[in-house]
Amino acid sequence: MIKSLLKKSYQRFAARYDYDPGYMFYVTDTSTSAGIRLSLLPLFSQYSGPEDARDVWAGAVLGSTLDGDCGPCVQLVLDMAVEAGISPDHLTLCLEGQATEAGDVGLGFRFAQAAIADEPHLEELRAEIEHRFGPTAVIAASFAASSGRVYPVMKRGLGFGGTCSQAVIGGEMIRIAHRT
Repeated sequence: MIKSLLKKSYQRFAARYDYDPGYMFYVTDTSTSAGIRLSLLPLFSQYSGPEDARDVWAGAVLGSTLDGDCGPCVQLVLDMAVEAGISPDHLTLCLEGQATEAGDVGLGFRFAQAAIADEPHLEELRAEIEHRFGPTAVIAASFAASSGRVYPVMKRGLGFGGTCSQAVIGGEMIRIAHRT
């Protein structure tokens, strides 16, 4: 019964985002307990903090996911961000290596990449997010920075890693400038 409910949920998700849920089915078919845990990951990864900091969170998710993937997971993050009302232009700037010009989306993107690489300017970015949006925005950006890589890493580990591909926003192919 639980497997069936999980699989129906995965099918709805896959249809909504034109996404291959093969690894989700594999995990659930192999272990119902693991499938339940997989289904709970969004409780952590989708915590976006205050409404006025949603752009920061979306940028952090993109920055982290890009660190772990250059294909289907990045595309999924882009599709979900655009659906949530995040500026496609700001997302594109981040992908093209121009995050400093991408407003609050770029701030989150740079924060995630600095946190992942333990860069010296991380504290400056964290302080800016906290000053402008509050401590819950820092928590959300930190959750995003740490969780965006979970799915691509898990998929590769399970043998379901996607190949690199171009990102598409609004029907336009976007060249990804770099990966950290």
